[in-house]
Amino acid sequence: AVVSTQSTGESEETMEAKPDDGVYVYGLFIEGAVWDRENMQMGEAAPKILYDTIPVVWLKPVEKKDLSKEGVYEAPVYKTSERRGTLSTTGHSTNFVMFMLLKSDLPQEHWINRGVALLTQLDD
Repeated sequence: AVVSTQSTGESEETMEAKPDDGVYVYGLFIEGAVWDRENMQMGEAAPKILYDTIPVVWLKPVEKKDLSKEGVYEAPVYKTSERRGTLSTTGHSTNFVMFMLLKSDLPQEHWINRGVALLTQLDD
């Protein structure tokens, strides 16, 4: 099984119940883009806007064959904006958390060129 990600469009204050399957995650920031709350997808960041908050995201386990990567950006999630860490014994950076699939009407390359990533915290 792999994890499907879906934005609920809600804030943590408006969530009324836990999901039947998976978990809700909140408090993430997006760097290099914004979250278009009207269209429920990624959008271009306004000039001089570095970060935006992401609404509550539903992490749901699914079979790999059922996971569609059409119309999404595989956004890396990092613990800090430094985006680097030491390599662990698994070969992954200690700063990298996971990839989240975010809905987008633009191709992956567009967001990769802008360096878009999700962060669990902002620098002071």
